[in-house]
Amino acid sequence: MTPDTAPEPTSPRLLVLRALGLGDLLAGVPALRALRRAHPAHELVLAAPAELGPVAEATGAVDRLLPAAAPGRGVPRALDWSGPPPDIAVDLHGNGPPSHRLLQALRPLKLLAFAHPDTPEIDGPPWYAEEHERDRWCRLLQAYGIDADPGDVRLPRPPTASPAPGAVVLHPGAGSPARCWPVERYAAVAGALRARGLRVVVTGGPDESDLVARLAKQAGLPDTDVFGGGLPFGRLSALVADAYAVISGDTGIAHLAVAHATPSVTLFGPVAPSRWGPPPDPRHRALWYGPEGDPHGRRPDPALLRITPDDVLRAVDALPRIRHP
Repeated sequence: MTPDTAPEPTSPRLLVLRALGLGDLLAGVPALRALRRAHPAHELVLAAPAELGPVAEATGAVDRLLPAAAPGRGVPRALDWSGPPPDIAVDLHGNGPPSHRLLQALRPLKLLAFAHPDTPEIDGPPWYAEEHERDRWCRLLQAYGIDADPGDVRLPRPPTASPAPGAVVLHPGAGSPARCWPVERYAAVAGALRARGLRVVVTGGPDESDLVARLAKQAGLPDTDVFGGGLPFGRLSALVADAYAVISGDTGIAHLAVAHATPSVTLFGPVAPSRWGPPPDPRHRALWYGPEGDPHGRRPDPALLRITPDDVLRAVDALPRIRHP
């Protein structure tokens, strides 16, 4: 991927704003690939957090990453864009107006975005809050005459060797406490799976070392099966691609399992799988009892707590032992 210090462009440029997390980027892959197909001569620049550069490259749709981020799920205050205005700008970040105005400030020749009453000059399609994330961005592009397939989510098999081939991957963390299933329940699942002779490993992000350590201790996992501190994307991708199954909450690694067609069990609450869940496929099981709650809550959501270790183990048992087609 071309670095963000690229020389003055000689080809038209298409800027896509999606300054969010791993799961958000993976859910946006169908839209990114649709834009790539529709504009093969454009340099496709993705405004996203710098650490997602390897993910963007793996999609095969992005030429260059423009580092952009904001706390939480906010809109960046500015974009470090240089040279002429973008020929096309696409808002895959939100429904505006903050993300709309951020892109409008660059004076793109054309802006693709959802309609919002506070930016009436944008003649885009309506935003539906209950729509699935993959479908939403594909529908946006379809409204502008760009064909997009919400099922186009697969990533190529990573060249890196898995650090634990054939293991069950447990990932207890998530973007907020509301989406974190209790550690002791993950430990119970780990114990049952190890009793069946399966290898169980645990992963976590850069800020989840304590959470990972607690789970490893309660589950009695050896140090060789603990991958805390945030694995580099290449190793994480290889770990997931060669896993027996991935068990996690509604977070980025669940989308990575979908991208590699790895069997998965995803624990939902407070957000319904109809909005962020895996596509219909026997490889993937989404557990959810509802109702929806506060995704930013400071403790595990009541709907999430209705899921028991036995529920998870039954879901694992129901997974077909299919690997890559």
